[in-house]
Amino acid sequence: MNPLLTPFDIAPFSKIENAHFMPAFVQAMEEARTEIDQITANEAQASFENTIEALEFSGQQLDRISSVFFNLNSAETNEEIQKIAQEISPLLSEFSNDITLNEALFKRIKTVYEQKDSLHLSVEQQTLLDKKYKSFSRNGANLSEDKKKRLREIDAELSKLKLKFGENVLAETNKYEKHLTSESDLDGLPEGEKEAAAQMAKSKNKEGWLVTLDYPSYIPFMKYAKNRELRKELALAFGSKAFHNDELDNQDNVIKIANLRFERANLLGYKTHAHFVLEERMAETPEKVHEFLSELLVKAKPAAKNEFNQLEDFAKELDNIDQLEKWDGSYYSEKLKQKLFNLDDEKLKPYFKLENVISGVFKVAEKLFDLKFEEVSDIDKYHEEVKTYRVYDTSNNFISVFYADFHPRKGKRGGAWMTSYKPQYQRNGENVRPHISNVCNFTRSTPSKPSLLTFNEVTTLFHEFGHGLHGMLANTTYPSLSGTSVFWDFVELPSQVMENWCYEKEALELFATHYETGEVIPMELVQKIKESATFQEGMQTLRQLSFGLLDMSWHGVDPSNIANVKQHETKAFEGTNLYPDTAETCMSTAFSHIFQGGYSSGYYSYKWAEVLDADAFAYFKEKGIFNKEVATKFKDNVLSQGGTENPMVLYKRFRGAEPKVEALLERAGLLN
Repeated sequence: MNPLLTPFDIAPFSKIENAHFMPAFVQAMEEARTEIDQITANEAQASFENTIEALEFSGQQLDRISSVFFNLNSAETNEEIQKIAQEISPLLSEFSNDITLNEALFKRIKTVYEQKDSLHLSVEQQTLLDKKYKSFSRNGANLSEDKKKRLREIDAELSKLKLKFGENVLAETNKYEKHLTSESDLDGLPEGEKEAAAQMAKSKNKEGWLVTLDYPSYIPFMKYAKNRELRKELALAFGSKAFHNDELDNQDNVIKIANLRFERANLLGYKTHAHFVLEERMAETPEKVHEFLSELLVKAKPAAKNEFNQLEDFAKELDNIDQLEKWDGSYYSEKLKQKLFNLDDEKLKPYFKLENVISGVFKVAEKLFDLKFEEVSDIDKYHEEVKTYRVYDTSNNFISVFYADFHPRKGKRGGAWMTSYKPQYQRNGENVRPHISNVCNFTRSTPSKPSLLTFNEVTTLFHEFGHGLHGMLANTTYPSLSGTSVFWDFVELPSQVMENWCYEKEALELFATHYETGEVIPMELVQKIKESATFQEGMQTLRQLSFGLLDMSWHGVDPSNIANVKQHETKAFEGTNLYPDTAETCMSTAFSHIFQGGYSSGYYSYKWAEVLDADAFAYFKEKGIFNKEVATKFKDNVLSQGGTENPMVLYKRFRGAEPKVEALLERAGLLN
């Protein structure tokens, strides 16, 4: 019996074998097609219920199977799963096109859409109707047959190219390892990092130490290793992923993806891919995005230049470095930060034992949103390291299942993300609760130390948990409007606002205790964390803006004349460069956010959401960071509402006004 084809609530990971996926996908697609046929064959006049709602609740089994499969392909993949992904992606793309290009179905949707003013729909129903209509019109339902055919070809090709892009980046990351046999090569590295490198070597039956391109290995090495040549080697390996003119090279993939997206947008009547994407964003147009990025660039650039000059002077004074290079940035920034604030991650890490931070983020959620997290062992999981929880509110109502997966593994892509195995929705009088997952790549425990997080990892955990809350607290009628199904430049608000609690004394006292002595983090360290929060903020802002501008340079133009990926990128970075360029590196070939993930024409949204989060947190600060009234407003108007209304309407309902960019500039210390 195929466990994926038996109706399931909790994903039955332990029963699933790779061989189950393909037959499950095929059958679930067939069933979903039958459901669509029933909608189009209905002889009754098209109505909201028999067309829009029926479509919304069709294909649920297929959605569940997809979420299990693609989440595994990110968090616990292997060659077999990757091969299935290559086979299934074009089929799913074809299936989705079969729906959006189904004329009989679109005709019914259009009929309902054209009567919408007389249907007395709720706001959420209106949003659903708009979204369904646009999902067809924006995907070619109004096109002629030959154009529809071309659209299908483009979509099938894009789905394959994006997968290939991601596989190449993962293979490049896994392929590189630096085997060190002399302890002097690890000079400067804290004991815990040395131990982790030794453990990594041991796990591969090697003597000495191993450094890899996974974040928990790469970042500390770049930050602490004295050996400048080794830092250079690692930085060049990291920066040249999928840029070696070999079988794992992504240059062609990048150019093909950009051109296919442009052609697709043109087919649908849009000037560029960015025009197509931004129609469904708070920013609305590429012009607005450029305006927004330019405004921040003007404010951040002078500060960034001053910070860079200060760093360069410091490196010259300390080690007689004449020209600061990319592989020097983290190292000297860390040294300068220690000098200015006497604050180093190694002093902080003992206060951030992973288990304590998890408990801390749960306590913050309890104080703000009345949630309780109960760790349980009866929920099936895809890897023994995954922690599983049932979440309740303080009245003991069941809220959500929560999975947490914290450490790097061979089959897991880098970075950190939130995802869902089951959305929240309401149907037949039942409020079906969601199953949410946070996946991160934090430093593991070693024989002598538990997993101790850097402060950056602490903020990452809070960030992903913010996305998690957006999923867990969802309270909408329709699954496609639930949780994080919001405009892309609004989705980072819940995650980024949560990071603010990491800097507050009242919150830190809940969980930041020394793993050996139990001592609460000293307040002078908290003060230093706050003071150092804006350290090199100008440079950080410039870096984020450069990524946003690179994204727009691929997607906000006609890319057909771009022949050389590196040259194009160099031009895009012109106004934001601080360090000299390195010919061997290229960001675009490993820029997974925009070429594999969903951030194409959307990278600016990190900064956009920072404006929202700075403005939102200013409200909490004004009333008290655990103020129930503000927290409830945030829960009721933002976290629970998903994509049921225009995000600016929801935001203003919470805040009473539109967000102000000044809140961000003030927090970042960029107003002077």
